[in-house]
Amino acid sequence: MDLVEAITGRRAVREYTTAGVDEPTIHRLIDAAVQAPSATNLQPWRFTVVRDQKMLDQISDGAKSHVLATLPESANSERYRSMLINPDFHIFYHAPALILISSVTEGPWASEDCALAAQNLMLSAYAAGLGSCWIGFAQTFLNTAQGKKILGLPPDCRPVAPIIVGHPKTAPNPTPRNAPVVRWIG
Repeated sequence: MDLVEAITGRRAVREYTTAGVDEPTIHRLIDAAVQAPSATNLQPWRFTVVRDQKMLDQISDGAKSHVLATLPESANSERYRSMLINPDFHIFYHAPALILISSVTEGPWASEDCALAAQNLMLSAYAAGLGSCWIGFAQTFLNTAQGKKILGLPPDCRPVAPIIVGHPKTAPNPTPRNAPVVRWIG
């Protein structure tokens, strides 16, 4: 697959089949992720792969409670609240796998480095015919002592990018993009 095709075709997938993602495929996605650039080559990322649906359910429930308790007032607050109070809403959309990218160093750009790795992982998933989605609702919860305990993460580990991966039920529709605002100097 051409790089531009992957960049323009990749979308957040929120509907998955029940088919699992095999270990060799997950290794290939992680191998692509670690090819991302990192500031001063620290490569701060660590990967936690969760394919246990009971654990994903537990994290989903904990994250929903945590986000509801800490949700600041904003233009989207009511929309998020109505999603999160729905007992049928699963933050991972019942995807068969979660790949959590965490930082284990305290560099000034560790989060950015992990985000670059996440982008590589998601583009590679798309190129392999898989869907993916960065789950923002999981981020803050996984950074709590309770969230880290569920995954057995050490206290110095900082979850950055919870990415679900699986076989999409359907291809998401393209999302219109705004024209870029570009300032030219010189």
